[in-house]
Amino acid sequence: MTVTIPDWTGQVADEQPYPLVFATVSGAHLYGFASVDSDVDLRGAHLLPAEELVGLRHGPETINHIGDRHGVELDLVTHDLAKCARLLLGRSGDVLEQVTSPLVVRTSPLHAELLALVPGCLNAGYADHYLGFSISSEKLFASTGKLKPALYLLRVLATGLHLMRTGEVVADLNLLHEDAKLPYVPDLIAAKRQGEHRRLGVDAGLPDPEQILADTYRLRERLREAKAATGLPASPTAHDALHDLIVRARLAGH
Repeated sequence: MTVTIPDWTGQVADEQPYPLVFATVSGAHLYGFASVDSDVDLRGAHLLPAEELVGLRHGPETINHIGDRHGVELDLVTHDLAKCARLLLGRSGDVLEQVTSPLVVRTSPLHAELLALVPGCLNAGYADHYLGFSISSEKLFASTGKLKPALYLLRVLATGLHLMRTGEVVADLNLLHEDAKLPYVPDLIAAKRQGEHRRLGVDAGLPDPEQILADTYRLRERLREAKAATGLPASPTAHDALHDLIVRARLAGH
């Protein structure tokens, strides 16, 4: 399915106070199950100038903005390039998915260099991010039984499992559900587009909460096994290369 990103996301990116290394769309649009009224999660990295780092006044490492554009809720978060790199090295699956998102709103030569260094950031420890995220997602789903948290729960486990098995970052559940043995996912996604706050176990043809939880436990165990068997290194190898990239970018004032 083709993902439609509002035209105004580029305008929002261009309004930011610092040069952007990249701006991409994350959230439900990236995960492959956005509804017509889904929020737009715009994520990126900005580059603080050297003069806002070497003196007494420091620029913001993170910029957050929640607003509304044309009736659609917008959630914007950008990190300074150095913080973005630290998060990549620190096994933040969120930032990893944002850097590699195919839903690119703004890019740059620095973004291309950063993408080239992503393989050196990947390591077995990323499994812990997805396992931890799945636990908090399971609690939300168990307390509500709703369709939306069910999809988020399955998506995070399928992404982590695929990463450990292949070394590839794929966040779209449409591309993951077959390997994860979740044949009902297309029906869940179609149902979410009609109303994301629906409860499972009510509509015919959709799995009940017990099925979602059974698959959660199965995928979580597969993810633990995949971590133990992964070909990814135990630690990231791109630390020095990322340091050099940030220093060059900062001194050049890009």
